[in-house]
Amino acid sequence: MSTFRAIRLYKTDAGQEARFVDLTDSDLMDGDVTVRVDYSTVNYKDGLALTGAAPIVRSFPLTPGIDFSGVVESSAHPDFAAGDRVVQNGYGLSEVWHGGYAQRARVKGEWLIKLPEAISNARAMAIGTAGYTAMLAILALEKQGLTPASGDVLVTGAAGGVGSVAIALLAKLGYRVIASTGRKASEGAYLTSLGAAEIIDRAELSAPGRPLGKERWAGAVDSVGSHTLANVLAGTSYEGAVSACGLAQGIDLPANLAPFLLRGVTLCGIDSVQHPRAGRLTAWARLATDLDMAKLDAMTQPATLADVPSLCAAILRGEVRGRMLVDVNA
Repeated sequence: MSTFRAIRLYKTDAGQEARFVDLTDSDLMDGDVTVRVDYSTVNYKDGLALTGAAPIVRSFPLTPGIDFSGVVESSAHPDFAAGDRVVQNGYGLSEVWHGGYAQRARVKGEWLIKLPEAISNARAMAIGTAGYTAMLAILALEKQGLTPASGDVLVTGAAGGVGSVAIALLAKLGYRVIASTGRKASEGAYLTSLGAAEIIDRAELSAPGRPLGKERWAGAVDSVGSHTLANVLAGTSYEGAVSACGLAQGIDLPANLAPFLLRGVTLCGIDSVQHPRAGRLTAWARLATDLDMAKLDAMTQPATLADVPSLCAAILRGEVRGRMLVDVNA
């Protein structure tokens, strides 16, 4: 390929600007593995990066897109060879390293994961960083001893990417799932189809609440933060656990110590960007066995590179359901 298509972000006096451009290999970075990118996706962080709503991008010009899947074209890394199917999540993509909104990428081999046979390149990005983060959140809850016998598990931001995959995973693992969403009327049937047993309106959790409330769930996956996370903690059962992996409502945590001191609740922070390689391998292996691929397909909508700017704006407005699969070659 002499040239390839990409989205590039450029610094401007007003902030930043996204442009569709044609690039060559000389525009790639100095990694040891070159990948023909097949798919990317749109995560909440992609929305923040491409719109400039948060200072995600720290080097300009830069190709955004925090993840991608594809096929290795050439490699100087001992663990990878031409033809290997790979995925990358995080490790500076869309921050200081050219990301997945391009038809080619050159990265460091230590950042890549070989895809399990059970996960196609397309499904890898239907999962994307959102789904991989959901799996990390569930692994953290399991590490704290949570099992289906422990009680209900709450998922906030349920109709979004992390929430949708978390519900599907938890349901297949045998948990009774409570889904919290601001779109109960429009997305209730969708969330039930993924495995949610109960749906509550996010208004129950999004306003300032009591320091300690009724014990309602044994665990939770929260992608919202702020008052929602504070109320999730207040409603968690004795020795329960909560995985915090997002900040859609805000980066603050207006909580208190009562859930921790009086109920022994554990708050698990989930970082998908620099997560150790061993944990990534475990997460992708578990996704291959624990995620109902029919449910993944049902929550996935196709998109092209041209759709990315509008989708990034829409995801920040809470208008995106489930997962977006971006075919960068379409």
